[in-house]
Amino acid sequence: MNQFKTLVDLREFIKGVGKYYARPTVRGDHPTLHLTSCSSNRQLINGIQKDDYLFSECLQWVLPSENHGLSFSSHWQHLKGIHRMKAKRNPGKPVDIFWVLEAADIPAGMAFMVDPRDRKGQHYFLGVTEKMHVGHLRKKLEWVADRMSVINDAQDAL
Repeated sequence: MNQFKTLVDLREFIKGVGKYYARPTVRGDHPTLHLTSCSSNRQLINGIQKDDYLFSECLQWVLPSENHGLSFSSHWQHLKGIHRMKAKRNPGKPVDIFWVLEAADIPAGMAFMVDPRDRKGQHYFLGVTEKMHVGHLRKKLEWVADRMSVINDAQDAL
């Protein structure tokens, strides 16, 4: 196991391991789900924001889409901007960064897809690649969250 003396050392190590995907989350919130109604001002379906995924009309199924999924950053600059936005909207609350390496096992039926609207290729969606029941998506998002690493109160690191 390596001891990193600076953030630059950590960045260099991560470059050697592969691409990472990260998302800032207010301390106490779940990294992939919205477990309380106050954690989102949007409609929630089984802890999943309706706007994040493409749902069937009955709201029981999630459909594949390249334009929908849970937002992740794959570049420090993009991550820094999203972190600033989260901190501004939640004054006084620490914002942690949850991250996973590209080589990590992502559940079947899910994949990281580059946001087609992002010209720089720094914003990704953790989307679905096959039709699945909302309950299955929730279990898969919990599975991903259990395997994510965290940088607590990441403001100093960024």
